[in-house]
Amino acid sequence: MSDNNNDKNKKTGLIVFFVVIGLAIVYAIVSSVIASKSINTDYRVWQPSSTQSSNSSFIFSPFGQGKKDVGPKIPKWSKYIAKLYITGTIESEGMTYNQEWLLETIDMLKEDENNVGILLVIDSPGGTVYEADGAYLALRDYRTETGRPIYAYMQSMAASGGYYIACAADYIIANRNTLTGSIGVIAGGFVDITELLKKYGIKYETVHAGKNKNMGNYNEPITQEQLDIMQSIADECYDQFVGIVAEARNMSVDEVKKLADGRVYTAAQAKKNGLIDSIVLQDKEVIPLMEEAEFADEDYDDFEEVDFKYEESSSFYDLFMETASKLNPAQSSANAGLPQLVEDTLQKTANGPAYLYLGM
Repeated sequence: MSDNNNDKNKKTGLIVFFVVIGLAIVYAIVSSVIASKSINTDYRVWQPSSTQSSNSSFIFSPFGQGKKDVGPKIPKWSKYIAKLYITGTIESEGMTYNQEWLLETIDMLKEDENNVGILLVIDSPGGTVYEADGAYLALRDYRTETGRPIYAYMQSMAASGGYYIACAADYIIANRNTLTGSIGVIAGGFVDITELLKKYGIKYETVHAGKNKNMGNYNEPITQEQLDIMQSIADECYDQFVGIVAEARNMSVDEVKKLADGRVYTAAQAKKNGLIDSIVLQDKEVIPLMEEAEFADEDYDDFEEVDFKYEESSSFYDLFMETASKLNPAQSSANAGLPQLVEDTLQKTANGPAYLYLGM
């Protein structure tokens, strides 16, 4: 009798186990579908509440499921300075940066009459040309249409694309330990591993029409013509970056080019060469500095400070896939048949031109 009960318990346990696994798979599929949906602009709306601190973070939730939506429930009549965070690598979408979210947020602030200005809080090594320029143009449009001030505060790093975006500000402030500058362009890299492929007996041919269509692929040596093509792209992006800095800092192009050799500068060096306006010791000094300079003549002395920060929370699907890849790492890469050294090299190759500081 005892053995029969044990068998029944085992069967029941197995049934429960498989039911849980089935539900987990269904949930993962649903989460994946939800995550792929376009951003819902309803996340931009907040309701007044006297129970929330005005200095708490307002974290927009762009997708709903798997995201956080918390923040200050400030009265709609409150005047506020928006602290807009530019964090991490500037790209289409990442864990700490989302281009569509950023552009939606800037548009919302532009339309909100209670917003009196923006403080960009930048901690970024840079990113892609397309996204950095898009953010810069959106901020410049905000400033032109509203007449409201934009200040930029650099935390530990505001290099390359991070500095590019800071150039949209009327006034640039750095922490004394900030690294900034890195005015330059990475247009991509070429890795020729044809000899290595031969060593491992791997043959890989790309069928293409147009002699430069396969340029940059690891199975074909780079030609001088192809290097010239990529150099022209880098030069054009570089000239655009230099022009942005020259306009923002009221400098000549020649003056900027003397500084724009790709190096990073300390805060003291950046102030001396005109890339920033001032240096502060602590974050808490920034808002008072902005209020004193821009709002000293206003009838109201203090403003609300509202943080606008993108944070992506991992969904169950993300955790599930991460766990699966750890259980079977050999299937986690499309290039699993290649030697590990080759795979690591390919993963580090840039996909396009970028304003990115790679010295970390």
